[in-house]
Amino acid sequence: MAEATYLEAIRQGLFEEMERDPSVFCMGEDIGAYGGAFKVTEGLLDRFGAERVIDTPISETGFVGAAAGAAHMGMRPVCEMQFIDFVSCAYSILTNYVATARYRAMLPCPMVVRGPSGGYVRGGPFHSQNPEAAFLHTPGLKIVYPATASDAKGLLKSAIRDDDCVLFFEHKYLYRRIKETLPEGDVVVPIGKARLAREGRDLSIITYAATVWKALEAAEQLEREDGLSVEVLDLRSLLPMDDDAIVATVKKTNRVLVVHEDTVTGGIAGEITARINELAFEWLDAPVRRVAAHDVPLPYAPPLEDFVLPQTLDIVRAARWLAAY
Repeated sequence: MAEATYLEAIRQGLFEEMERDPSVFCMGEDIGAYGGAFKVTEGLLDRFGAERVIDTPISETGFVGAAAGAAHMGMRPVCEMQFIDFVSCAYSILTNYVATARYRAMLPCPMVVRGPSGGYVRGGPFHSQNPEAAFLHTPGLKIVYPATASDAKGLLKSAIRDDDCVLFFEHKYLYRRIKETLPEGDVVVPIGKARLAREGRDLSIITYAATVWKALEAAEQLEREDGLSVEVLDLRSLLPMDDDAIVATVKKTNRVLVVHEDTVTGGIAGEITARINELAFEWLDAPVRRVAAHDVPLPYAPPLEDFVLPQTLDIVRAARWLAAY
C-alpha cells in the first residue's frame, strides 16, 4: 500500500466506517463541499451525500446536542470541531449531558467529537490549544490523542464503534508531516492501551501526541551524546489511561520524565505522577519530573512559541538531570 499521512489516515478511517456502517454520519462546519478546514473530510460529500455529511451552523453547542440526540436514536455521529479550541463552546452539553446520559437514563451515546489541536504551527492562542485535561475528570467520556498515522486511523475506527462519547484529538502539526504505510484490512487500535514507541533501560519518557516525536528525537540525542538508553511510552489514550503500561516502564527504568504540550499547571502530567506515586513509588530512584508548556496563552511570534512549548532540548536537559540524580 502507498504511504499515508496522519491526515489521510483519519480520512481513510472515516471512509471505511461510513462504508461499513450506514448509521455513521458526519457533522461540522464546512465539512461538506469545502472538505473541512484542513481537508480531512474532502471527498466524503461526493461519496455519501448531504444526508450523511452535514454542514452545520457555527454553533458547537447546537450540533453536539443534535449529535447526542441522534446517538440516542441508534445513529453514530462524528462531529468535527473546526479547531478543537472551540470544543469549549460545547463543554456544558458534553459534561452535563452527554457524559451522564448512560448513568442517568441508560442511554448509550455512541458519538465522536474530533478536531485539530495543538501548537508548533504559529496559530496563536485561539487555534493552538490542548484542552484534553479539561475533560479528563469527567466520568462517561473517553479521550484519545494519537501520535502516528496508523494509530490515528485505528483509534478513530475504535472511537466510532464505541458506545460512549469519545473525544478524538488530532494534532494539526502532524497532519502532513508524518507518513507511514498503513496495515491492510479492518485494523482497529483498542482504546485504553499505550504503545511502547522505543525501548530503553536507563529512564522512561511518558508522553503522547506531537511530543512523542520530540521525545524520540531527544532519546536518540541522549543515546548518541550521553550513552543513555531511553524508553518512550506513547499513551495514545488518556481516558482510560493504561496504568499497567505506566507501571511496567517505571519498574523497568526506575526514572520517569513526563512530557506533554499542555500547560504545567493542571496538565495531565500531574495525574500521571500521582498514579506513579500510588502504584509504583517503591520502584522510583528519582522524583518524577515534568516537561510541559509554560502557563501562558500561546504567542503567535515564532521565537515566543518555541520558548513556551516543550522542545527537544528541554527534554534532553531534563533527562540528563534525571539520569544524574
